[in-house]
Amino acid sequence: MVPIAEALRIAEERELDLVEVSGQADPPVCRILDYGKYKFQQQKREKDARKKTKGQVVKEMKMRPKIDLHDYNFKVRAVKDFLLSGYRVKVAVFFRGREMAFLDRGREVLDKVVRDCEGIGKVDMPPRMEGRYMRLMLMPVPQSPKKAKKPEAEGSDEKEVINKEEPAKA
Repeated sequence: MVPIAEALRIAEERELDLVEVSGQADPPVCRILDYGKYKFQQQKREKDARKKTKGQVVKEMKMRPKIDLHDYNFKVRAVKDFLLSGYRVKVAVFFRGREMAFLDRGREVLDKVVRDCEGIGKVDMPPRMEGRYMRLMLMPVPQSPKKAKKPEAEGSDEKEVINKEEPAKA
């Protein structure tokens, strides 16, 4: 335990700073260090930590309540690709003019998207109106690894391997 006056003198001799580490302790704990360098290293650690975190990207797909079947299928295929790639997807139905009177058609489109993406994505945020848009958020469902071939197919592969090995022994 060093008196404050002596600690300040030592810090000045070394051209460093006296920094209070823990003021709650009895007696308070201080450290002699270069405060500018300390702050720089702290910022650098925080920056590296931010680099390593993966920012969540949200893709958006816009539709209309009177969307054609081909256009719908095209957009749902893109939504599925986004979900399989691990992105969250915001599906929006845009209403213009008198279409605002038929919000149920937009909800039907969104419900159909949810049904078509079942098993690939799940509803993160249920459909809700935001101005002239009815929005729904889908998040990807973790995919299980692909299953092995059927037992019949594996058996036929083993026979082929056995046949290939027999001539090699002869």
